[in-house]
Amino acid sequence: MKRKEKVESRLKRKKRIRKNISGTMNKPRLCVYKSLKAMYAQLIDDEHEKVITGTSTLNKEIKAQLKSGGNIEGAKKVGEYIGKKAISIGITHVVFDRNGFKYHGRIKALAESAREAGLKF
Repeated sequence: MKRKEKVESRLKRKKRIRKNISGTMNKPRLCVYKSLKAMYAQLIDDEHEKVITGTSTLNKEIKAQLKSGGNIEGAKKVGEYIGKKAISIGITHVVFDRNGFKYHGRIKALAESAREAGLKF
């Protein structure tokens, strides 16, 4: 499978997923994105079209603890950090948006560490 076909397949999955889920202020959407070098996570309120909070492996606090941001360890740190940040804001329930990525590897590690931090989805 060529790179272009892979990206197009992910974007098709993303459209199918996004038709059915959206975030509110009380239950925001936890949107996850992965690149080769970093992991990103955001809490999004789709009703008001605002990003509530977000983090990535490029964050200074997380980057200092990691050797590389594009691995499972980086994903776990991002999940833990976004979970703690959400709890401190007062958010306990979220809707998980895997952004068209398959639920395994780094996406799964981020989701599990966010659950361990106290988020429910």
